[in-house]
Amino acid sequence: MSASALLPDSLLLNGREFRYADIKQYPANSPVDLNGYEAKVLDFCRQWLNGALEFGLRTSGSTGKPQSVTMRRRQLVASARRTGDYFDLGPGDRMLVCLNCEFVGGMMMLVRGLELNLHLTIVEPQADPLALVPATAEFDFASFVPLQMREVLTPAYLPRLNRLKAILVGGATVESSLEQALQKLKVPVYLTYGMTETASHIALRRLNGPEATTTYRALPGIHIDQDARGCLTVRADVTDDRLITTNDRVHLLDEHTFEWLGRADFVINSGGVKVQAEKVEKVLEVALVELNLPGRRAFVAGRPDARLGEQVTAYVEGAPLTETQSQRLLALLAERLERYERPRELVYVPQFRTTASGKLDRLNTLRSTGAPTRPEEPHR
Repeated sequence: MSASALLPDSLLLNGREFRYADIKQYPANSPVDLNGYEAKVLDFCRQWLNGALEFGLRTSGSTGKPQSVTMRRRQLVASARRTGDYFDLGPGDRMLVCLNCEFVGGMMMLVRGLELNLHLTIVEPQADPLALVPATAEFDFASFVPLQMREVLTPAYLPRLNRLKAILVGGATVESSLEQALQKLKVPVYLTYGMTETASHIALRRLNGPEATTTYRALPGIHIDQDARGCLTVRADVTDDRLITTNDRVHLLDEHTFEWLGRADFVINSGGVKVQAEKVEKVLEVALVELNLPGRRAFVAGRPDARLGEQVTAYVEGAPLTETQSQRLLALLAERLERYERPRELVYVPQFRTTASGKLDRLNTLRSTGAPTRPEEPHR
């Protein structure tokens, strides 16, 4: 048996080895120079290795106030095993953990490693996580947020990335420019769909290669449906067999497949016509790229309007565009969007607000502009 196939008895955290036998006794026998992030990672691993049955998690807060959620061990185990089965992960495989482990995406990477006997290399989240590991380090599985995925798509890293079994991308919207850049990778790359209450992803969408698709496919054993609003519902072992009703509007193609349309709370009612903000945002992103403004973040929301009820408005991060640029941008949007979908105003915001997990915080960004906001809906 090769060394890599041996069951791991330790993990690497920011370049230092920690033996599981010592982690179970944490904080005894631990280095005194741990930073706050390292301490939190080791404390979670201590709880898991000692058989804790419940774990407290925070939601990201990207669509409302962050909430505390309690998850049972059996839910996390079910999620980890389902991912392991889908991607053929097993004892001895090597996994890079570079997501924030204080949120469900990163925490579930730890659970997968501990539950499936994978070799764990954990690094503190940063834009280029591969810069934190030796150039000779090889991995079989990794998960990135879009910002990290974009940073590691360099010629120097491509050979290492292509030796992975699969790559997951999640936690934020994948822009069309990034999706196009992913076509240079041979390794399968999947966009995840899930949330804290479902113990991470319950569905995947292939982003690259001939098998790329615009729809999500629920993993085996996940039961999906729709409510009266057309929003996705989920029931499975990962929800502890409770029905989770989301605020995500979907087009359900069959009992396993769906197209994501956008958030129900991001629907703008303009003159009685319901406009899905995310659809307009996709067109806006492409138009900004065509104006040689790639990387300019923007989103769309409704502003109160005496005649229309809500006016479709585009919020753009950074300094205002020139008059020529703004007129060209509005012209491109007018060419590609229906009448009621077209933003009637461009509002510039020096810097968008973000949540603790790095997601765009629309609500607080809108508040920073002085724009009235809708009452927050209860978190699902």
